[in-house]
Amino acid sequence: MANKTTAEKLATIQKGYTLEGATIELGAAIVDGELHKEAQVRLPLAMMNRHGLVAGATGTGKTVTLHMMAEQLSAAGVPVFLADIKGDLSGLATAAAGSEKLKARTDSIGQAWAGKTFPVEFLALGGDGNGIPLRATITSFGPILLSRVMELNDTQESSLQLVFHFADKNNLELIDLKDLRAVIQFLTSDEGKDELEELGGLSKATAGVILRELVNLEAQGLERFFGEPEFDTAELLRTAPDGRGVITCLELPTLQTKPMLFSTFLMWLLADLFEDLPEAGDLDKPKLVFFLDEAHLLFNGASKAFLNAITTTVRLIRSKGVGIFFVTQTPKDVPADVLGQLANRIQHALRAFTPEDAKALKATVSTFPMSDYDLEETLTSAGIGEAVITVMNEKGAPTPVAHTRLRAPESVMGPSTEELIKSTVGRSALLAKYGTAVDNVSAYEKLTGKAAAPTGGAAPGEPPVPGTRPAGSGQPGSGPAGSGQAGSGQADVDAEARRIEEEILGRPSSRPAPAPDHAGTDTPSRRAPEPAAPAGGGMVGDIAGALGGALGGGLKSMVRSLGTQLGRELLRGVFGTSSRRRR
Repeated sequence: MANKTTAEKLATIQKGYTLEGATIELGAAIVDGELHKEAQVRLPLAMMNRHGLVAGATGTGKTVTLHMMAEQLSAAGVPVFLADIKGDLSGLATAAAGSEKLKARTDSIGQAWAGKTFPVEFLALGGDGNGIPLRATITSFGPILLSRVMELNDTQESSLQLVFHFADKNNLELIDLKDLRAVIQFLTSDEGKDELEELGGLSKATAGVILRELVNLEAQGLERFFGEPEFDTAELLRTAPDGRGVITCLELPTLQTKPMLFSTFLMWLLADLFEDLPEAGDLDKPKLVFFLDEAHLLFNGASKAFLNAITTTVRLIRSKGVGIFFVTQTPKDVPADVLGQLANRIQHALRAFTPEDAKALKATVSTFPMSDYDLEETLTSAGIGEAVITVMNEKGAPTPVAHTRLRAPESVMGPSTEELIKSTVGRSALLAKYGTAVDNVSAYEKLTGKAAAPTGGAAPGEPPVPGTRPAGSGQPGSGPAGSGQAGSGQADVDAEARRIEEEILGRPSSRPAPAPDHAGTDTPSRRAPEPAAPAGGGMVGDIAGALGGALGGGLKSMVRSLGTQLGRELLRGVFGTSSRRRR
């Protein structure tokens, strides 16, 4: 290898990247320190559902790389999902302006550059930002993902799964955090102790710990991310009227304070897609390419069940036409079982300032095929906007390793103006569908006897504003119990935390003592849940009513429970997820 001439090395790269089908153009190869625009490095569009890794040290151009790839995917009619952590990716909606420096770079790599805009849909997690609110119901999110957000241990995670099982079996809809809190409160109360015993593996103490963590989530304001209307992940698969793929950009302005929530919500989107999409086989182009930025957040401290679920999803979602690209600093951030499924590799520069850095560099080099490059030297000397690349060719074999100067994006490499983002959101067809939160009858109302808080749509001709909620909606701002009582928010949180610590965990509480209440606002007594008849009644409901009336309430309850199992059984996915759309 070392005695190959530059011409021979160049010929190897040119042959390896001569592909027949549609491709994503990545850039031009650098061989022996010289840029060769005649040696174009490409990624077959049909192989993008074999997943990939975009890695490199901070500041080496990873975000620009996925920006450039998203543009070309959209132009090819492929929808794209991006998590916009720094706010830079909103620039996809604004055409870039040329310059002499930019022209010199694009000419040097053989890129015919022109400033362009792309169809972008802006989302915001729970309405935390300018985008259209992205929410999930608690039941859809499932116990494994919720355990991740709550940072529960394996035992507590197993116990939470039992709580979900109890709610599913008894038709207690878990829409938001107050629903799950009401179910656990019932199970830890005198009224629910028999039900708690029947669950077997769920102790009162563990239930108390879960309840305490749930109250902490509410105290942090995380209730806004759970509720209805739930986001339908089919929205991620849309194309614009001109045939280009819609780029869905999830803005995350408060990532630093909620990193676990962000990464887990991205996994929920993938899990929901996995459950909904049919098998597709080999396609000419993927149905969706999903970029998971800051991928290390997914795996830090993850439970075995969570890691197994990620591995299963990544392995199987390929056949449904979805490609996943993990974006992180080094390959060691990704578990080996997942890394082994990432066929397309774009590795930006790494640093070797510390012994740990040197170890990561050697590990990264070992994951590449044999090549004509000294990869340790190349990876530590590569400039910004350069990367070492190997991808899967159309025959399923790895392409030659190529040190590549990457193409420049044609839209703005930075944020779009706030006015443009707000106007884009205001024109979106999704705003009327997801802009206003609703609070339907669910487990909380069934267990406490309270009516659902009134909610309503936006006024005709006036789309709802993201981040706002109707008065008395039972959502953030109306108290964690959703009661709509003014000023009850933090006081209710403190009172509930005291009850958990003193009554369930059996220790003195550090929370402030509640002020005396002379308003007579006692909480109604909790009622034992009764399995409901299948939605819509029908034959099973008629049989339950007839037999129950003739032979007694016990048989009526049994038949009704059987009907519930047949008519509304929840089939939970690999993460324990279950969408109401799939019932």
